[in-house]
Amino acid sequence: MTGWTWEYEGYEPADERLRESLCTLGNGYFATRGALPECSADDVHYPGTYVAGCYNRLSSDVAGRRVENEDMVNLPNWLQLRFRLRGRPWLTPDTAPVLEHRMVLHLSSGVLERLTRFGLGNGRALTVRQQRLVHMGDPHLAALRTEFTADGFSGELHVEAGLDGGVRNAGVARYRDLDGRHLTHEHAGIAEHDTVWLRCRTRTSDIRVGMASRLTADAPVTVRHARPRTTQRIRLHLVPGRTATVDKTVALHTSRDPAISDPLYAAVARVGRAPGFDDLLRGHRTAWSQLWRRADLDVGGEAGGVLRLHLFHVLQTLSPHTADLDVGVPARGLHGEAYRGHVFWDELFVLPFLNLHFPEVSRALLRYRHRRLEQACTAALNAGRRGAMYPWQSGSDGREETQQLHLNPRSGRWLPDHSRLQHHVGSAIAYNVWQYCETSGDIEFRHTKAAEMLLQIARFWADAARYDRALGRYRILGVVGPDEYHDAYPGAEKPGLDDNAYTNVTASWVLTRTLELLSGLPEPRRRELAERTGLDDAELDQWEEVSRALHVPFHEGVISQFEGFGALAELDWHRYREEYGDIRRLDRILEAEGDTVNRYQASKQADVLMLGYLFSPAELQAVFARLGLRLDEETWRRTVDYYLHRTSHGSTLSGLVHGWILTRARRAEAWQFVQEALRGDIADVQGGTTGEGIHLGAMAGTLDLVQRGLTGLETREGALWLNPVPLPELSSYGFSLRYHGNWGVRVRLRHGRLEITVPSSDATAVDVRLPDRAVRLEPGETGRLVLPE
Repeated sequence: MTGWTWEYEGYEPADERLRESLCTLGNGYFATRGALPECSADDVHYPGTYVAGCYNRLSSDVAGRRVENEDMVNLPNWLQLRFRLRGRPWLTPDTAPVLEHRMVLHLSSGVLERLTRFGLGNGRALTVRQQRLVHMGDPHLAALRTEFTADGFSGELHVEAGLDGGVRNAGVARYRDLDGRHLTHEHAGIAEHDTVWLRCRTRTSDIRVGMASRLTADAPVTVRHARPRTTQRIRLHLVPGRTATVDKTVALHTSRDPAISDPLYAAVARVGRAPGFDDLLRGHRTAWSQLWRRADLDVGGEAGGVLRLHLFHVLQTLSPHTADLDVGVPARGLHGEAYRGHVFWDELFVLPFLNLHFPEVSRALLRYRHRRLEQACTAALNAGRRGAMYPWQSGSDGREETQQLHLNPRSGRWLPDHSRLQHHVGSAIAYNVWQYCETSGDIEFRHTKAAEMLLQIARFWADAARYDRALGRYRILGVVGPDEYHDAYPGAEKPGLDDNAYTNVTASWVLTRTLELLSGLPEPRRRELAERTGLDDAELDQWEEVSRALHVPFHEGVISQFEGFGALAELDWHRYREEYGDIRRLDRILEAEGDTVNRYQASKQADVLMLGYLFSPAELQAVFARLGLRLDEETWRRTVDYYLHRTSHGSTLSGLVHGWILTRARRAEAWQFVQEALRGDIADVQGGTTGEGIHLGAMAGTLDLVQRGLTGLETREGALWLNPVPLPELSSYGFSLRYHGNWGVRVRLRHGRLEITVPSSDATAVDVRLPDRAVRLEPGETGRLVLPE
């Protein structure tokens, strides 16, 4: 890591999958993993290409059951380009001596550069240098420039560039027992003397894919079709010291794209009018330069370099191009096939960052949820509930996509998966809707789609709550919280837990915020919404009552993760760490031993402590006060300590949440967890998972840690609220944000001094509120504030 580059030296087959994920290039529409173009998919390499929102559903026989899964589809491999000397085998780092190998990811320009020097024997060598881009200006284009230089020999080099439709989803070893052949009806043809095309479609979702490739070189191009691929071939005459260049330009369209009639025609037309590589590169760099200005983040040292890499991958997955698409937030980006490309609650960690830089993207991602509101209401109805029950995992149409079985690689057993009981995803959606409206000031969205979603989510929680006369409170039964280790009580016949604290507290918050939103609607809109949904005053009164009387369990002076958590056995953490070392996936370890985490006070990730991530200390105390409960600083501190010693951090989100909370609760220990969050993907701390796709929520969350966590930034009541906390390891930082029509508001904190600059414009003034004062900054003004010790 050096400034704006991310570099790998040497060829290490065992590290290739990790490097491919972290060197993925994308533009918010599609992305391609950083695989070597001459290598096919095998146990070392995996050249996957994914279009946002392109899913397909297949059925497979697993463990004696027929299961159905929807996957984000691995599309035809456009990257393919291999080479060899005449009469010799194809050259790859796995088949020929590698004298030098380097991969450099240029973050500022979104270009992946590769240099490999192959040893050919007798002092001869071939140097291959490549530059690759997935165009950020034109989301349907990608390009690959390859330069060959001979050292110590002259000869004929054969180059073969292809479009390969014979790919399958095979990027995750755990899924390989499942049917992964999503493409069918592959056909190829020639458009021009230098351009070939490939078309295919997905097997059940019937999404048509069109791809066209133009090959440019100082040599004749020949074409060969061999279904399911098409190849272009050239012969280059190499002489020492003279570089031969081959440019490959590719266009990709699907039938989900707007403003086209046929994806193949669109792809052929687009590649035909695409400029040469140098011009493509200039336009691509300009687009990236604009993105970096809008998402400016100024953090020094090693942490700053990692944060820049995280921001790079967030922008590649969710760029301004995403605003035109009907897609959600894929938990593993467009970087691999883990979680099958599904949409979880990870948007909870992503949208707060986007809200302050690319609100149009946040709006589009929330529109994805709104378009599936009807499906969520249908799911609730089928479960005997009113309102909207959003799925834990979502894909193309919003039905529940959570797998029915999951494989434990340690035991080799397929086990029932009950994570679909994580109904708290509805609260995450409501939270994001509320935060977007507060940050953007989007009144139209607040009055229409936001009101409709919050109403139905609140209705679901009110209907799910059951009054317990003995307790004198409402209870929500049979759910699973963020800690996925616990899905049932020990020995229980049915899955589900009662009164998960996180679920109940956030349900109360949703009901409260929905009542607030509805009361603020213009009367004609409120009447219209009530008529359409059957909402009446009696139901609103019920919401008010439930929001004040949901049960939150406690034990030993701390908030219980769920009712009965404190009665579970204590785990011998020392023994398991001694025996296994890495116990992040404690659930798999215990299951392989014939045991279950359900018996122990042991959490996978932050569960109760997620409340401290979502809400500032003052707001969390207010939520508890509404519930008639007192949450003082000492109770919260005991709760943090309690779970800190009972969490295995089996999710990359866990270190992030703990770091966020500890910056205010126990500052001396915060940096350890912040580092864990920063290292999550670059060091693959979860043991092989990054090679299956990056953890987008954790990456975006580290950015938001600087943006909102350290600054105490809140957007509410039409103002920016700031309450910075000094963290010695990150004492100086800055960022730009977009707030209520003001573009590029610059926030800088250095050595106890806060500086805020509002650029000149015709936008309204920005109200800034700190714990001890309030400042109003007009466009063109800068405020310099000394913070209290």
